[in-house]
Parts: sequence; structure tokens; C-alpha cells
Amino acid sequence: MRKHLFYLLLVIFSLYVGSAVAFNQPVTIVDQGSFAAGGKVITSKGRYNPNDPKDLGGQTLHGDHAYVMYQIPQNAKKNAIVFLHGYGQSGKTWETTPDGRDGFNNIFLEKGFKTYVMDEPGRGRAGRSTIGRNVTQTPDDELWFNTFRIGVYPDIYENAAFPRDKRSLDQFFRQMTPDTGIYDDNVFAQSVVETFKISGKGILMSHSAGGGPGFKAAVLSDDIVAVISLEPGTFPFPEGELPEVEKTSSMFPAKGYEVSKSEFKKLMKKPIAVYFGDNIPRGSEIVANYGLDNWRTRLNLALKWQEVAKKYGGDVSVICLPDLGIYGNTHFMMSDLNNAEVALAIENWLKSKDLYK
Repeated sequence: MRKHLFYLLLVIFSLYVGSAVAFNQPVTIVDQGSFAAGGKVITSKGRYNPNDPKDLGGQTLHGDHAYVMYQIPQNAKKNAIVFLHGYGQSGKTWETTPDGRDGFNNIFLEKGFKTYVMDEPGRGRAGRSTIGRNVTQTPDDELWFNTFRIGVYPDIYENAAFPRDKRSLDQFFRQMTPDTGIYDDNVFAQSVVETFKISGKGILMSHSAGGGPGFKAAVLSDDIVAVISLEPGTFPFPEGELPEVEKTSSMFPAKGYEVSKSEFKKLMKKPIAVYFGDNIPRGSEIVANYGLDNWRTRLNLALKWQEVAKKYGGDVSVICLPDLGIYGNTHFMMSDLNNAEVALAIENWLKSKDLYK
């Protein structure tokens, strides 16, 4: 009964969020700005001729960097939070929600954290790449609607903590953005490392496809003191312990990747929390709904990874939000209607690891 009442309140709330404003409480910002992190420079063959604009010889191209927007509140906590988005997204993932409420950037600013929001290389405001690719205009909104567990288009799941008005869905679709360069986890990871060189020690919060490069960055950077990963797409396993790829009805099989045992042990020295939302089937049986089955196999992979991590002494927690009494979350728990409740669960985990100071 209580669960049904919760869902009803979410639906009612979603009908009245059009006038929502960012920041639930005043925040004094003492510094804010943006910068590029990482990247490289390539030079064309020939010699630069300043008198011929058509001659591109000897000219340079700066690319493969991340764009980072930062805000520092008054009396900021010791650790910063760096936010890394997932596939088809940019830093917008962490900003104002599609229905106009506080996103995680604002929420954690309100909690006193310095925040650094990344657009990874070849995405959003970091679109300058050294290796180009064709940007296609493929209609695929419905594919992502299903894959992100919002529902089966055009129907939203009955219990989904997602706003029900057309404008919010339109805003959600419009935050998708294409790759302008090749997808390279190592380039992304290095941009995260470079971001932490500027932010200083802190917590990496990644989402979806940002999970893989986020774990790689945590191996490379001593400035990353903890990792929070929201429904990551992949996990690192020590050499020789990579599980077989599980069969699925999804077109995106859940695959881990191998790292050396020394790299894995280094990662295991840091506290890591992995969060999954609602409407994810449990077990080994293939589900015909590919949007759900995609996350069934990823949760299974996460649980296998947790077992291996604990064998190596890692402080790893795979947390399903319904097990905490938080229901209805889609793949975008950071912007769902109950994102403040999700943020509170993360806050409690940070406190349990002595990172909330």
C-alpha cells in the first residue's frame, strides 16, 4: 500500500513541476569557471605560411580534451566531486533535470561539495577531436527510451520516477549529443586524471558508459580517493578472471575488461559504491524486453565483480536502490523525481566511509 501511494505521489508531483526552480536553498559560490583538461596537439605536414589562408601546412589542432565546469561553495568540504557522464550525454546529465529541478551538481553543491562537471573528449563542449568520425542523424529516441528503462515507448512504466509531461520528455531527449571523435576509454580516463590534478583530491561520480574510463582513471590517479558509479556499463577484472559474456536479448552485451593484477589491487584500495535503480530483473533467465534484459546482465556482472573484489580485499558495495526502499528509478537516477532521496543515500555512504567532511 505504501509503495503504491509513493508511485501516485510521484505522478501527481510530475504534473506540477513546470514552475520548479534550481537550488532548493541559497548557496554562496566563492569561485566558478571552466577549463580544458587533458588532450593533445597534432601538426599538419609542411610549413606554416601566414600569407596564405588556404595553405594548411604546419598548422596545429588542439583536441581530445575534456571541458570542465566547476563551482566552489563557501566553506567547501575537503573532497571535491568530479562528475563524469555516460554514452550519448554531456555534463548536462548532472545539471538541471528535464522537469526543472535541482540536478546532482546543485544538490551536492548545497551539501557543501566543490563540484566539477565534465564533458568528456569528443562530446558536448569538448567536441574538438584529433581523429574524426561521421556524425549521423539517426532517429533513435525510442531505442534509448527503452534502454534507459523509462518504459516501452510510448508508455512509461507505472512505477517509474520519471516526469509524465510531454515537455519533460522533450527536454530529456534533447540532452542527447553525438560523438564527434572516436570512442577511446584511455583518452577519456586521462582527461579525468587531468581534471583531478586541478580539482585536487576528491570523489569520482560516473554514470553508465563513464564507469569504464572512471575505473581506469581511479587506477592512474592518487587524487581519486573514492568512486561512486551509477549503473556502469562495464567493470575491470584481474587477468585470468574475466567472466564469460552472458547471453541477452539486448544489442549491448555486458562485457568486463581485463587489467593486470597489480592495477586491480590498486583500485581495490579505494572505497567504491555501485548503484542500480529499479525495474531490473534478477537471475539468469533471458527477458524478451531488451531494455530490461540489458540491465539484468549488467547487474549480474556487477555482482560477479563484487565477489572478485572482495576476494582481493576490496571495499566494494553493489547497491540496488529498491533494497534501500527507494523505488522507481530509471537509468537516470540522478535526475529522476526522487533524485534528492538517491543523493541522500549516497550522502549516507560517504559518511560511512568518512568522506563527508
